[in-house]
Amino acid sequence: MKAALAYCTLFFGLFSRCEALAQSDPGQQTTATPSANDDSIVLIHGGTFQMGIDAADIPRFQKIFAIENAKLFEDELPRHTTTVKDFYIDTNLVTNAQFKRFVDANPKFAALFRLEQFDNGNYLQHWMSPGDRSATADRRVVNVNWYAANLYCRWAGKRLPTEAEWEFAARGGRNALFPWGDEAADETRANFNNNVATTSPVGSYSANPYGLYDMAGNVWQFLADRWEPYRSDADTRKRPGRSNSVDPDVFVLHWNSPRRVIRGGSFAGHPVNLWVEYRDSHPPESSQPFIGFRCAKSAASGTDSRPAAQNTLRN
Repeated sequence: MKAALAYCTLFFGLFSRCEALAQSDPGQQTTATPSANDDSIVLIHGGTFQMGIDAADIPRFQKIFAIENAKLFEDELPRHTTTVKDFYIDTNLVTNAQFKRFVDANPKFAALFRLEQFDNGNYLQHWMSPGDRSATADRRVVNVNWYAANLYCRWAGKRLPTEAEWEFAARGGRNALFPWGDEAADETRANFNNNVATTSPVGSYSANPYGLYDMAGNVWQFLADRWEPYRSDADTRKRPGRSNSVDPDVFVLHWNSPRRVIRGGSFAGHPVNLWVEYRDSHPPESSQPFIGFRCAKSAASGTDSRPAAQNTLRN
């Protein structure tokens, strides 16, 4: 614990404090456009939408995904109304090349991310294996814990997306099963079911209507939220001291953090994992070869004046 406290002090030195707060204003349009200054991120105009499903919907999804066990869908209950404010989100997941720049700029963090309180011992293991295809510069970085992902985003002037932001962005302004639409998942649309057996390079599959890549398949994505059941009042609750839909820019570095939400599925996942509603959890200290991340950033209304494509979100 003393070691963890010492390295938290290093974090204070780089970011001033273990909490970062920012304000964002609500947006009403379900639109997206590249940032005027950076085409690696997209501005999503926020709005109100429905997350989750009703219990009566479960038999339909069992049939769609050929799954007998109805309990698999219980984490998506209940259906509830959620509002997200305007935000930016990266068009791609963070790559090995991008994460390497973070590592080189912050050498003292290497010891922090290898403490048993913060990692399971797998941190960047694929970088140590010559010939490992997942370690090439243009593939998504994996074997990073939630803490490292979060600090990378902070170092880049961003943060991890909230669960609501991620789903809103993955939908691409539509109410479809997958980021690409309602067509069945196959090897032309996503990296899943071991059809590649490892991560795939940037741009291997088409983007969704918001211009976002790999919102389904390739690697699971760490999100800001701690894992907990949905509630019907999920859009109005507030739990201080963590990243959440009310204060998404709150971040506290803590070595006993609860499990975190992951979304999107992976290269070894079942088609149901690619479903935009599907949610799962993962220990924050567990670096794995099938989990990566992308970054997001809060946006004030009117941040980007460029016209956005109109995409109506239907519920």
